[in-house]
Amino acid sequence: MLIQKIVQELQDIPEDKLAELYDLIHYFRLGLSQERIQPRTPGLLKGQLGDAFFEPLPEDELQQWE
Repeated sequence: MLIQKIVQELQDIPEDKLAELYDLIHYFRLGLSQERIQPRTPGLLKGQLGDAFFEPLPEDELQQWE
């Protein structure tokens, strides 16, 4: 079984590297569960955007974003 091969490989990893490996496996597994979530469908915003939405921001507002 593949899981037994993985465990066998883990036994040869130095103790000081196990924390890094754990993080890799843990966050990989978390990412797998997020793949099951249905992706966002564009266009779900109700209403319409006015022309003001596309106008450039005033300089003082731009400075706040930096």
